[in-house]
Amino acid sequence: MLRDGFGRRIAYLRISVTDRCNLRCVYCLPASGVRWLPREEILRFEEICAVVRAASALGMTHVRLTGGEPLARENLSELVRLLAGIPQITDLSLTTNGVLLAAQARALADAGVRRVNISLDTLHPERFRSITRFGTIEGVLAGIDAALDAGLHPVKLNVVVMRGVNDDEIVELGRLAVDRPLHVRFIELMPIGDYFSRERLVPSEEVLARLSALGDL
Repeated sequence: MLRDGFGRRIAYLRISVTDRCNLRCVYCLPASGVRWLPREEILRFEEICAVVRAASALGMTHVRLTGGEPLARENLSELVRLLAGIPQITDLSLTTNGVLLAAQARALADAGVRRVNISLDTLHPERFRSITRFGTIEGVLAGIDAALDAGLHPVKLNVVVMRGVNDDEIVELGRLAVDRPLHVRFIELMPIGDYFSRERLVPSEEVLARLSALGDL
């Protein structure tokens, strides 16, 4: 059994199945992208399963698949099916930008994914394109609907809050958790890359105060 320095059990393993992404979000990647790893350096499905089996022997029970954008990895549902077949793994989840989710949600759920986190920083199409540089918000919204229809629960929406960019939507985005069976999580802008600045940072205390417009939390 693995434990951290505070004595807490470690049972959660995150696996990046690809470094590639179909978006170029301003707070994550430069517009030109980055140099992708050669295909032969990416773990094959069999290798990922070997890692998870070894981790499960040390007490890991929850695996989250991430990227890059994990849905850009071909035949991802097959990997999910293989991981779901490891007896000690009782929880499989996925973090995605949602653009490709509508076409894959049902297959992923059938293969063993239980829940999903989806990035959604705005509800306005033009702003979405400005933040992500690629893709359309319609694809993400369709992915959210497909995840709910496939029975994935909870469906969590990750919102990176940026002052002067999308902080005027905090209440509007928070209302999604009131109107639909969604969990909305507001995330502070991380000090990564050239995009970060103190001026863009919206502290979590301010986000919480603004959300009080929805009622008692």
